[in-house]
Amino acid sequence: MVKVIFQPKVAGVHNAAATCWFGGEVKQQRTIQLKALAKYPYLCVSVTGKKSKGVQPGKFQDVLCFGSVPVGTTVEKSVEIFNMSVVDAPCRIERARDPLLCDYVFSCDVSEGVVPAKGKLVLCIRFQPQIVGEHSTDYFTITSAGCHLETVLKVAGSCKGPSVSLHQYSVDFDWINLGKSSTQTLKMSNMSDVPAYYQFDIDCKGSVFSLDRPCGVLEGTTTLMLKVIFRPTHTMNYHRRVVCLVHHQEPMYVDFFGTCHSDTAKPTTLQERHLSWYRTNMVRGLTFYPPDILSVMLKDGKLQIDEKGALMLPPEISEDQPPKEYFEPNAMTEYFYDGVSSDLALFPAHVSVSPREYDFGWCEPPVKAEPLSLCVTNHTKGSIIVVWTPCHGSAFHVDPEICDIPPLKSSTFYVFCKPTQVNSLYAAELEGFAVYKVMRHYTNIENDATICPSWCLTVRLRAHTYEAECVHFLPQYILDVPKTFPPVVPDTDTYCSMLLSNTSTSLITFIVNQTACPSVLVKPSSGYIIPGGHQIFFLSTHPVNTVLQKHVLPLELNSYPAYTKEIVLQSCGQSLLLLLEGDGNLYFKPLQIGTSSTRMYTIKNCTRLPMVFTWKIHQSDSKILSVSPTAGILQPYEAMAQAWTFTPDKEIKYLMQAMVCVKWKSPDPVSPKDVHYVLRVTGEGALGKIRAQKEHLNLGNVLVGDQKSCSIVLLNDGICTLNYILSVEQLITGSRNREEVCSDPLALELEHSKGTIPARSKAFVQIKARPARRLHYTWSIKYAICTSRAADLASTKKKQQLLCCIVATGVYPTLRITDACITGIASSISKLHLWKLFSLDTLNEFLEQDPTPGELTYSVPTRHSTCLIPPVYTSLLLDFDFGSAPVGSEPTIVTLLLENKGVVPVDWAFLFPSDQKMDVEHWAEDADFTPQELHQMRIQDNQLFSVSPKSGTLLPRQEKSVQLSHRHDFIGTDRLPVLLKISHGHEILLTFISMTVERDQRYIHFASTKHVFSPTAVGDSHPPTQIYKLCNGGSMPVKFEVQLDNIGKIKEKNFQHPVFVCLTPKGEIPPGETGHIEWIFSPLEAKAYMVDVLIHILDGESTQITFQGVGYNPNIVGEAVTSSQILSSAAIPGSAKLTVPGQAATLSHHRICLGNIPDCTKAGRLVFLNNISKTKAVVFTWQISFYKEKVLEIAPESGVAQPGESIPCFITLQPTGNPSFCRINLVCEVHIQESLAQYERDLHEWEKEKEQQAVEFTITEKDLGSKKKPTSPLVRLSGSAGTENLPESSAVIRKYKTLPPIKSHPTPSQPPGHIERGLLLDKDTNQVRVKPEPPTPLLLHLDVSARSYAIEEFLSNFTLDFPRYFLCRPFSSQPSESKFVDGNRHGNRTDMEPKWLSLAAASKEELEVVTDILTGVISLLENGQFQKSVRKIQDEPIPYFSQFQSAKSAELQDSKEGSTILSRVSASTDLDFEKDGMRKKMSQETSPSDLQESCETFHHKQLRKKEIINRQPAVGNIVELVLENTLQNILIEASRGEVVLTAWPGVISLPPQPSRSANLRQLHSRVHEISPFCGWPRHRRRTLCYREHMDSHCDNSHYPQSVPAERSGISFEM
Repeated sequence: MVKVIFQPKVAGVHNAAATCWFGGEVKQQRTIQLKALAKYPYLCVSVTGKKSKGVQPGKFQDVLCFGSVPVGTTVEKSVEIFNMSVVDAPCRIERARDPLLCDYVFSCDVSEGVVPAKGKLVLCIRFQPQIVGEHSTDYFTITSAGCHLETVLKVAGSCKGPSVSLHQYSVDFDWINLGKSSTQTLKMSNMSDVPAYYQFDIDCKGSVFSLDRPCGVLEGTTTLMLKVIFRPTHTMNYHRRVVCLVHHQEPMYVDFFGTCHSDTAKPTTLQERHLSWYRTNMVRGLTFYPPDILSVMLKDGKLQIDEKGALMLPPEISEDQPPKEYFEPNAMTEYFYDGVSSDLALFPAHVSVSPREYDFGWCEPPVKAEPLSLCVTNHTKGSIIVVWTPCHGSAFHVDPEICDIPPLKSSTFYVFCKPTQVNSLYAAELEGFAVYKVMRHYTNIENDATICPSWCLTVRLRAHTYEAECVHFLPQYILDVPKTFPPVVPDTDTYCSMLLSNTSTSLITFIVNQTACPSVLVKPSSGYIIPGGHQIFFLSTHPVNTVLQKHVLPLELNSYPAYTKEIVLQSCGQSLLLLLEGDGNLYFKPLQIGTSSTRMYTIKNCTRLPMVFTWKIHQSDSKILSVSPTAGILQPYEAMAQAWTFTPDKEIKYLMQAMVCVKWKSPDPVSPKDVHYVLRVTGEGALGKIRAQKEHLNLGNVLVGDQKSCSIVLLNDGICTLNYILSVEQLITGSRNREEVCSDPLALELEHSKGTIPARSKAFVQIKARPARRLHYTWSIKYAICTSRAADLASTKKKQQLLCCIVATGVYPTLRITDACITGIASSISKLHLWKLFSLDTLNEFLEQDPTPGELTYSVPTRHSTCLIPPVYTSLLLDFDFGSAPVGSEPTIVTLLLENKGVVPVDWAFLFPSDQKMDVEHWAEDADFTPQELHQMRIQDNQLFSVSPKSGTLLPRQEKSVQLSHRHDFIGTDRLPVLLKISHGHEILLTFISMTVERDQRYIHFASTKHVFSPTAVGDSHPPTQIYKLCNGGSMPVKFEVQLDNIGKIKEKNFQHPVFVCLTPKGEIPPGETGHIEWIFSPLEAKAYMVDVLIHILDGESTQITFQGVGYNPNIVGEAVTSSQILSSAAIPGSAKLTVPGQAATLSHHRICLGNIPDCTKAGRLVFLNNISKTKAVVFTWQISFYKEKVLEIAPESGVAQPGESIPCFITLQPTGNPSFCRINLVCEVHIQESLAQYERDLHEWEKEKEQQAVEFTITEKDLGSKKKPTSPLVRLSGSAGTENLPESSAVIRKYKTLPPIKSHPTPSQPPGHIERGLLLDKDTNQVRVKPEPPTPLLLHLDVSARSYAIEEFLSNFTLDFPRYFLCRPFSSQPSESKFVDGNRHGNRTDMEPKWLSLAAASKEELEVVTDILTGVISLLENGQFQKSVRKIQDEPIPYFSQFQSAKSAELQDSKEGSTILSRVSASTDLDFEKDGMRKKMSQETSPSDLQESCETFHHKQLRKKEIINRQPAVGNIVELVLENTLQNILIEASRGEVVLTAWPGVISLPPQPSRSANLRQLHSRVHEISPFCGWPRHRRRTLCYREHMDSHCDNSHYPQSVPAERSGISFEM
């Protein structure tokens, strides 16, 4: 086995070839390819749990905060190191080493480890604080393999201790009698959650004051009530100041005082105010005098009493210095500076005792040991009494117990030790009190201010009875002592506490040999600990420098040197030391002038004490350079990252200096002054700008409600980093209401409006456009450089610069119904009626509107309802009326052509109620259904309505046909709500409605119960006829009758004026056809009229229809405007777009509008019938038999269209003289020629077979034996044909016919022909052929609309359009209909010419004008002077231009009558020949002069006759027909490709011919000046002129060659 070690140095793919050589004499080798992938590890430190609130952002990211931890306890927290790479990552965990730091409170057991790939490593860090109130900070460095990445983990925590306080700091026992005792309570509370070890430094067995629990543990947040007992032994006042020691807390003092009275001695009762006055007097040095002396001095005026009641020296003695006041000293200072354990004392002692501690050593019981001499010294100027408190049962006692000591004298007392047991330890504290003798009785005290309390004297004694060779009792204890003293500045005292707990059942004595370690003071230095108790020590040291000192304290236990515990402590003075990052240098990158750059700069406190830092910046640099925070506190060993801000104002380089001053947080009088550090800052100011990579960005079309994202690339070509603010200005165009869109929110969202671009780099800004309207959006993005003064958008508006422009167009998915057709049982319905039934105009209007928010509740088809009838979120409701049909008939199929008119794909769907319902469990469905739900369930279960396809996607400009069908399987009305859902667009609720009737039911289908007539002008003498259509939706003929009662009431209300006139109140409609009711609406005022009319159906139901009409004032609203609105209201497509399967032919137009036309004129259009089949010919037939009076002509009416052929059909409409709204539905039946021929053949065979069956019969052998004569009905039915084929004898016999046999008659329900088939003897009825059914034709509908006017009305309203029409004048007086408003048009008709017709229809005002004019003309004719002038004109010579008289007069006359120029220019060649013959005859009979005169006269007469003939209506009509046929021929030739109408015309020059007249030559010269006619282009006009006038002079080869023309509808008007 070979071991391969892979140790990469660089990340990447490593390949190596390893070759193994093996073999003896013949060496062989094998090579193996080694591949390995090396990656850099990436470690991420994650701190679990909550982050500390004190951690500020911008400092250290990974901070493990322990918070406040109780002293002496250990808290453990974990840190997770995640390996984000795919390789294992070895790492090292190191702590920052500090030579000054001896005791590490933070620890981690793991120094190195491996983090698995995509895994984590958990580090446990412990925190064990030792010094209460100290903040600890440390740093761990996590280094990955190869030292590629280092992560610094900051750990921080603080130490908390107990917080014990006394509720009162004095206990007053007042006075009691000797031999009695008094008990008071003392409360102490621990406000912290850390348990507190407390101890009152008093021996309760040998003191007049005792506590029930002098030592113990006070749990956190608890209160302890102690009992204090006062048992005086002598009549005097007692006062003892007892210290309460608390581990890890400063000591507390409490004053116990009381007074003992007897029957003979009653000293002054000591009170708390006396203690206060005493301490003030002590500070002022007056307590060394007894009260009697002070009273005398007070009387003598040598002393005074201050405002608080204490004594004071007079101002003249104190030299005007203010009297001293007593201030409560520091507890530690008071505790150690007692003059005993320390050479220093806060106040001089009044009475002292020596020694304070004594060890009797070994004593032999029960022998008294050598007594101890106690020396008590009186330092006062008065006599005192010293009284020792007896301790009954103790091995120690004092003799004497009471003794008087004169002023400034000493007295000796003897202490005796008499142990009682061997091998035992003895320890006790003696208590004594000294008091002025004058205080023995209250009568000696003249002023309470002179009262002085007693002084307490204590002596600690020890002894043991162990023999020299005996081993002392082994102590069992727990010692809690810190390793170091709390840090302080040099030459300052530092204190700490130590706890010694006795865990044994025996007494423990202790003594600290302070001579072995004089640098540390320990108090108490000796004493004893009862079993289960504890002793609290306080230690003090005074470091003089910053050198680390080691202190060793020997603690001897149980008076046995072998039981000595050495306590090792360290102390060190702290000096100010601050570490600056980068050796005190800070560099800034080049920066834009006026902007700010912030860098983080770290400073570190390298001491164990918190320090205060303050930055000072030169005043000249204060506007350019700033730091935050400028001042603060640095905890021990804490590193703080500060934010330095550089704001240049000039384009120069800056060199600046800043100074930081540091000092200790807790200033001490002996602490050193501030220390200063200098920071050097370097920076540069520059100018820069931003530009966009693309200044114009077009997002194109964006779906409204959707968003479109893109990125803007910002470029910074300068040397400085730029901070920018982007703003957007929005401009919405295309809206009619600008105020509405101005309040729209901004539709462009920036990923970030603020940012930073480094020098010579680029940045990407992601934008999202969300247009809210279907309008054009333009966004101008501007930028401004952020400065320290302009950091927000409002302050930078004046400095904004254009960055780029973004445009977008909000669009909705746009869908439109562009075509519709109907097949099946309702194929006879016109396309216009279909659009009304399905409200397709309204649907398209809805689709063009913007969706409402409710429609966008669900942007895509969603199953959102739990009900069978889903909720409706749209207000757009429409009905899709499929009409009506008999039950069992073929389905009604409507095909709609959907087209995406927009620029985005459209997802559409027809959602039935079941398509919107969520699938739920059967148990969750409601079993109780409403009738409406049951109705819809029946329709959906039987699939009565169907849509195919129900959904789809349309790309822009794409079309798709959708088939809607209804099956007539059940009688009744079927209604089904279907939701047309366009994704991200409209939601339109379509109600599918269809009616199914019984076969024998007479039924008319009303699409609506309201009909609105077209607006009619008020005062119109010729109101138009309007049509109301009725559709027979059943299989039976329907007779209807209009009830005219309400119409009569309307007439009565309008002064007998017929507002509504029904011209056809009765009628009959065949099955499946449409009937018409003609109406005349003649308003009397400019207002709306309405009438409810009942239409009664014979043997059917009656229906009430509301007819409405609006009259308008023609002087305000022009007739042309109203007419154009009416004629342009139809929105159905003009050309065919939709074809159904099997459709073989189409029409080039589905609708033609002839516009406004006058009566007695013709208007026409050209429509092509296109055979779209490539293999089959079709036969077409126009159904025009329904249109009476020949108002409409179609040429050709029928014909055959070969495959791919287009047949031009000319539609000509000639109004009948009755003004009306013409709307005609032309139907063209189209058959496949092959199918029609097959049908005719089958029909011919069937008829032939039927004839054969009529004459043939079969005689069987059974009939031969019969002697009966044949009396078959067949013979009788054959008639004479059968007689001719019989013999003569038989014919004679057949002369007398017998009666037919008696047979049952067929039932009426049997089909036709059943009787004949039943009469055939011995004929198998199954072999009789059924009559063939004709093939179902394809029905093509063409809607023709026009508005006809009387000539006078047309001239007044459409004067400019009148020359476009040819007025068909009758040859003689022809019957013409007169129009009356009362509707008696068909009954009252008079034969009159058009001029009399117009005169009869004239108004009263018009007749008055005509009368006045004719009166003037008649009077002028009777004037003699006028007659002479007329005769004189006749004698004048013929002018030069008279040769043009015929042509000019013809042009003028024809232009007035609406005819064309060409019909008046042409002359008959027969008249020319006749004139030539007469000229020859006259030249032979007369002289030349007479002949010339006669010729001129004859020529003049002939011209006169010719002009008269040309003015005849017959000539004009003939010319009009010739021109019409010419135009039709040209159009047919163009459609066949024989003529190119768009080709550039050529000019033909002809040589002069003498045989032609001057008129013809002039016509040749003015061929290019012929005025336009009929609106034709110039090249077409030339072609017509040449063809009509120069066919005999021009060869056909001169015409341009033709190419196939486009098959489209061409209009022509006559």
